[in-house]
Amino acid sequence: MFQDKTRSIYIDGKWLDVNQEKTYAIYNPATLEKLTTVAYGGVTETEAAIEAAEKAFTSWSSLTGRERSKVLYRAAELMAQDADRLGKILTLEQGKPIKEAIGEVKGAAQFLLWYAEEASRAYGEWIPSSVSTKRLLVIPKPIGVVGAITPWNFPSSMITRKLAPALAAGCTVVLKPSPETPLSAIEIVKIFEKAGMPNGVVNMVTGDAKAIGKTLLSHKAVKLITFTGSTPVGKYLMREASDQLKRVSLELGGHAPLIVFEDADIDKATSLALKSKFRNNGQTCICANRLYVDESIHEPFTAMLKDKVEQLVIGNGLDQHTDLGPLINQAACDKVQLQLDDAIQKGAKIVTGGYELTDKLKGYFYPPTVISQVTDDMLVMNEETFGPLFPIQTFTDETEVIHKANDTDYGLAAYIFTENTSRTLRVVEQLEYGIVGVNDVFPATPEAPFGGIKQSGNSKEGGHHGMEEFLEYTFVSIGMD
Repeated sequence: MFQDKTRSIYIDGKWLDVNQEKTYAIYNPATLEKLTTVAYGGVTETEAAIEAAEKAFTSWSSLTGRERSKVLYRAAELMAQDADRLGKILTLEQGKPIKEAIGEVKGAAQFLLWYAEEASRAYGEWIPSSVSTKRLLVIPKPIGVVGAITPWNFPSSMITRKLAPALAAGCTVVLKPSPETPLSAIEIVKIFEKAGMPNGVVNMVTGDAKAIGKTLLSHKAVKLITFTGSTPVGKYLMREASDQLKRVSLELGGHAPLIVFEDADIDKATSLALKSKFRNNGQTCICANRLYVDESIHEPFTAMLKDKVEQLVIGNGLDQHTDLGPLINQAACDKVQLQLDDAIQKGAKIVTGGYELTDKLKGYFYPPTVISQVTDDMLVMNEETFGPLFPIQTFTDETEVIHKANDTDYGLAAYIFTENTSRTLRVVEQLEYGIVGVNDVFPATPEAPFGGIKQSGNSKEGGHHGMEEFLEYTFVSIGMD
C-alpha cells in the first residue's frame, strides 16, 4: 500500500523528494511493522513553506468566499467518496478500529463541507454613529499565514477542523502533522490538490517537531498558531508566541468527569460511559476520565459496566470485529500502568482488566480496565490518562460531586446522566467546562463550538465561532461633509 519512501513535504504545489539522509520510519502500532519512511524536514523546509504561503495569501484572500468555497466543497466530496481507503490508512498508522477510522474520515469531510458553507458568511458591521457627520464600519479580514500543528489521536479530523475554517476565512496554511501519523495528512493534502487548491495555499512539513515549531513561532509572516495537544506544549507555544504578540489558538488536554445520578437510565449510562471512555482506547481529550456514580446505584451500575467491558474485543484495528485497538506507543502503555499501580497501592480494587496481555498480539495493547474504591489522591483522579483505565468513585451529595468535578485545572468536557430537567439545568450551570454532555458523550459536531476553558484551551473549533479565530477586524471611521 505504501512505497518504501513516501513524499511528505509539500511546498508551493510540489511534493519534494525524500532526502535519503533525513528520514524517519512510520510503524503500525498494532503489529510494530514498518509502513514506510517519510521526510525529516526542519528549519529550511519550514521557511520555504511559510514563504510560499505568504506569497499565495494575497491572491487567495482576495477571492470571494463563494470562490474559496468551491475548492472546499470539492475536497469534502472527494474525502467522503474515499472514506474506506483513507480509513484503512488511518488505522494502519494510528491503530484505531477501522469502523472508528472510517467514521473519523467522514466526520473530517463534514468540517470541509460546513466551512465551505461558512466561507460566504464572514459578516462585518455597520455601526450607527452618534455623530451625524460620520459613518462607522467594521470589516473582517483573514489574519494571514497560519501554522497548524495537529495531534496523532485524530489525524484526519483534527486537520480539517483547523484547515477548513482557516481556508474559508481566506488564510493560507503551513501544516505540521504529528510525527506519528503523517500518512493521513499526506492524503488530505492530495485531496486539496485534486480539488483545485492553488499552489502555496496549503503547505505541509513533516520531521523535526521542535525545529518546525520554533520556525513557525519565530517567523514574522506567521500570524497565528493553531494547536491541538497537551497543556504543557500549549503553554510553551503561548510563551514563545508572546515575543511577537502572535495569536495562539489552543485546544488542550482534558480530565472529563462523568456523573451518574440516581435517576439515570443505568443501561444507557453504562453503554455510553463505555463508548466515551474506550473510544480510540481512551486516547481522546474529551473521553470520560473520572466516573462518579451515586452510591445508591453503584453496585448494579458497576456490575453492568463490568459485563459490557468484558465483551469488548481487543485486536488489530483492521479486523471488523475489533472494538479496541492498540495505544500509540509503549510510553502510553507505561503511563496507564503507572496510574493503575499508584491506585492499587493506595487502596483501589480492580473490577476488570489490569492484566498483561499474553496472547499473540505484538503491538502496544493494554486491556480495558475498571477500578473501584478510588480516592481523590490517586494519580488517575488528577491527571489525564489517555488510555483505557476507568476509575469509579461514589457520591451521595449533588453539591459535593459538582465540587469534585470542578476541582481540576482542566475544563474541556464534562458529562452528566439524569432524567431530571431541573437537575440538568442546575448542574450544567455550575460545571466549569467548555463542553457539557447531558445523556450524551459525543458532543463534537461541525456546526457547534468545541473548546475548553481554564487550562484546556483558549479558543473554539466548529460552528461560526471556529472561523472567527482566523479573522481580524478593521474599524473604519468615515468623516462626511
